Amino acid sequence: MVLAYRDQYIVERGFNRFRGKVLDLTPIYLSSTTCIKGLVRLLTIGLRVLCLVEFEVRRTLQEQNAKLAGIYVGNPKRATTKPTTEMMLKAFRGVSLSMVTIDGVEHGFMTPLNAVQQNILRLVGFPTEIYQAVQLQSVEVATKMGGR
Repeated sequence: MVLAYRDQYIVERGFNRFRGKVLDLTPIYLSSTTCIKGLVRLLTIGLRVLCLVEFEVRRTLQEQNAKLAGIYVGNPKRATTKPTTEMMLKAFRGVSLSMVTIDGVEHGFMTPLNAVQQNILRLVGFPTEIYQAVQLQSVEVATKMGGR
């Protein structure tokens, strides 16, 4: 019974995210009700994205009877079947895109993905090629903006 209780979906967990660091809603200093409504709606979309990513990764891990390792800071061998989106996002810290102009030509350089980051993208359902597409698009946008 305890295991079934622990595995249940808890609606309140989503609302607790509004008080966390990712979707911090607590200090609102907006005077316009339109701005407040807009902020709450935007944060609600963010909450939905967080929940969707988490659901998809957990479902994929369950289907594959696998665990995700490498997302715990200081303990890379620790694995889990129930990673949170926040933990997975922290695994992408340090990923950056650098734009450099050499002889009038824009070049984009992105931090290569490690195995954990590639695994997370795969679990979400994104091909790793999407990461390289971001780099190519960034170079195209920078070239267009530089030509104006």
